[in-house]
Amino acid sequence: MANIVITGSTKGIGFGLAKAFLDNGHKVVISGRSEESVWTALNRLQIPARKCRGFACDTSDPAQVQALWEFAEEAFTRVDIWINNAGLARTSWQILETPQSEIDAMVQTNLFGTINGCRVAAAGMKKQRSGKIFNMLGGGSDGEYFPGMGIYGSTKRALDYFTDALSSELKDTGILVGKIRPGMVITEAVIREAAQDPEKFARSRKFMNNLVDQVDTVSAYLAEEILACNRSGKKIRWLTSGKIAARLVKGLVRKREDQFAQHGL
Repeated sequence: MANIVITGSTKGIGFGLAKAFLDNGHKVVISGRSEESVWTALNRLQIPARKCRGFACDTSDPAQVQALWEFAEEAFTRVDIWINNAGLARTSWQILETPQSEIDAMVQTNLFGTINGCRVAAAGMKKQRSGKIFNMLGGGSDGEYFPGMGIYGSTKRALDYFTDALSSELKDTGILVGKIRPGMVITEAVIREAAQDPEKFARSRKFMNNLVDQVDTVSAYLAEEILACNRSGKKIRWLTSGKIAARLVKGLVRKREDQFAQHGL
């Protein structure tokens, strides 16, 4: 069984991954920015402390990330898998309209937070002489453009390069470095932005409905692939180009069940 740390795991895809790993008998340390969010997530999971622990951590602060590693190491002796999932998406504005505070927050969380996580985890795993590090990518990481995602996509594009660089630098250490592309998942962030701009959501709803998936569905697949991954540099992708094409074609002849209705949208 593996010992796993997941940043940004008190909700969304991070929480889904934690649940998927725990359901299969692994040990997990979940993490979020606040003590309240961590305890709320632990109460939702209802897993014994010997299997699941929680630790508040702002990943933009290297000292807090180091404290997270030390907490996990003390709780479970070693860390086998570290997943940098903590991220922030603000996709309602074009680049020139994005508030400076939101730019700073996305860069600090998505880019610096992941770099901090990688540096801390890699240093710890070098002492162990083994381990896996995975970085959560997202829209824009392959260079594609989506309206409203200029800043967010830029941080994820940078992470794609950074992850390749880290994989190359750690190739002889026994540490595997991988990427995760979860696709379009209905998370709290998606629900929030849909509520903030219902007209924009209404215009894209039919198209998005063919491509989005639920957290639990995607998380179960990703967790299995993470555990099985044995090649550094691999990108674990849920929504492949083939799957996108097949869904769009199928959507022309058969309407997919509404994926948003269960979320009150």
